[in-house]
Amino acid sequence: MVFTFLGRVQHEVLLFAVVGLAIGGVDDFIIDILFLCRRWWRSLTVYSRHQRMTTATLPASAKPGRIAIFIPAWRESDVIGPMLRNALANWGHQDYRIFVGVYPNDRATIDVVSQLAVTDERLILCLNDKAGPTTKADCLNVVWRSMLQEETRTGVRIKAIALHDAEDVIHRDEIRLFDAMTDRFHLVQLPVLPLPGHGNWWRKAIADHYCDEFAESHGKYLTVREAMGASMPSAGVACALERRTLERLVNPVNGGPFDPGSLTEDYEVGLRISNMGGRGVFVRMQDGEGRLVATREYFPDSLKDAVRQKARWMVGISLAGWDRMGWQGGPSEWWMRMRDRRAALSAFVLFTAYLALLLWGVMLVGSFLDLTSAISPSPAIEALLWINFGFMTWRMAMRAIFVGSSYGWRHGLGAIPRTIIANIIAMMAARRAVFLYVQSLIGKPLAWDKTQHRFPDLEAPL
Repeated sequence: MVFTFLGRVQHEVLLFAVVGLAIGGVDDFIIDILFLCRRWWRSLTVYSRHQRMTTATLPASAKPGRIAIFIPAWRESDVIGPMLRNALANWGHQDYRIFVGVYPNDRATIDVVSQLAVTDERLILCLNDKAGPTTKADCLNVVWRSMLQEETRTGVRIKAIALHDAEDVIHRDEIRLFDAMTDRFHLVQLPVLPLPGHGNWWRKAIADHYCDEFAESHGKYLTVREAMGASMPSAGVACALERRTLERLVNPVNGGPFDPGSLTEDYEVGLRISNMGGRGVFVRMQDGEGRLVATREYFPDSLKDAVRQKARWMVGISLAGWDRMGWQGGPSEWWMRMRDRRAALSAFVLFTAYLALLLWGVMLVGSFLDLTSAISPSPAIEALLWINFGFMTWRMAMRAIFVGSSYGWRHGLGAIPRTIIANIIAMMAARRAVFLYVQSLIGKPLAWDKTQHRFPDLEAPL
């Protein structure tokens, strides 16, 4: 009786899982085909006649202006000092100002930033009047207001605002690239390349799964998204926003252009700019030495921190983003927003797939012990299993190729088994995200659930 019941449950769970995986597989496969067709077409029509542009050959901006860099900081005393010194040294005497938002109850971070700001006019400390942590968006609004005060004091109007985090390793050509590209675009996003992890194999695998995901997302998905004319979401780092466009998003109630009620204010800004008719672009450009102009940083290497970070993204994009941002735009935009918001549902489909595998194992043991008859899937489920196997093989190959192109072939091959770790983190994050979202619906305000950061030893190869 028990095994009969388990057999029925396993069949229904498996049916749900294979249908869900097949839908996701088709979705991803179409993105891959669009990327390959675009790359093939551009190779024939553009790059066969013109040499790829680099920052060394990029024409200077026709309307050069000052770039403001916004860095929100809460308990970042361990990383903010090295990050700022590296940025100031690499960007040199280009026309920019770095605004760092801090909190009155974070004395350690204030002390680090103050020591640098007192001797360098390019660095400006922005003190929040609220105790931290609030939300990242609230901190950015404090920085925005400080920028307005600096404009009044100096008489120099900011041309564009670049977003960065306290642990970012910036590229020296970033300011020049933003200055040139914001002449034509309202939002400019550069690639983000997570730094490979260190330590034992478990911590390294957790950190490296970010490398896998960003290598594919910022190597393929955002390229396709831009080509389709859909909105360009900001990653929150390595992103520049044209000042007049960002100013249009200012809400007096919020005290700036960012919504303090959002945990993914950067993502939402990109969509709001598109809603206003603004144009975003994703730029993958190499410098004169052949190195990709990108921001590099360490991502969490503990299961707890990775789950917290992924849950924050899911709450802001997949759950709250559904009702906050709606479904504006045309079919291409709807498709991209659906892909953005499928994370929580995809994690549930993964959970049912693993549950179906577990139940299949139980039933198999039962058949060996002659407690139940051997089970076999229906023809429809069997067909879907083979289809999903094909999609999975293709997906693993594509991920390995993209990761290998960014980090080397060993890392690319390692991305295949790391998919299991990525799936575990996604399922745990989805569970946490649902609880956080439900709590927000019953009145508990969302807070800045940040993770601990590290800054690399720049004397060692990255």
